[in-house]
Amino acid sequence: MPTFTIDAENNVTVIGCLQEIPENGEGTEIFSSAEELTALATKLPGVRLVEIWNSLPGVEPVQRFTSRKTAVTRIWKAIQHLQLGSGPDRRKAGGKKASARKKASRKARPVVRKTSKTARVIALLRQPAGASLKTIMRATEWQAHSVRGFISGQLGKKLGLRVHSIEHDGERVYRIKS
Repeated sequence: MPTFTIDAENNVTVIGCLQEIPENGEGTEIFSSAEELTALATKLPGVRLVEIWNSLPGVEPVQRFTSRKTAVTRIWKAIQHLQLGSGPDRRKAGGKKASARKKASRKARPVVRKTSKTARVIALLRQPAGASLKTIMRATEWQAHSVRGFISGQLGKKLGLRVHSIEHDGERVYRIKS
């Protein structure tokens, strides 16, 4: 049965047998079953479980897990393909470089055309006073719920803009924080 180690940099290493286990570095954890990984996960913060998952090759990066049990199950399943075969004695998964590449590719922002409604709304929101909900509705010919959803989803989440919302004279006013 293979033994796995997780070091302080979230590298998962597969070791063929207990005699091959290298000297433990600070922060290195050893486990050889899903139960041992579960016990280990109770000691680790949830953020670390996410970092371990995101450093594994071939997985879809996540922001968080719904529970520790889900995290352990997914990590255990993902590292099973790392088991030793006829290849080298040890195989590593993850590391800071792979994680950095994944983060860089995820943070690519969509390009906005200059003549689109998105560009018009952004121009309105960049004004020092911002723009009221009614002004944005007139400029885009959208209903109020569509404007609010667009500001939250497209501008806030996809484009990563920080939109400030205040109530001024009984009317909702939005502007982009600088």
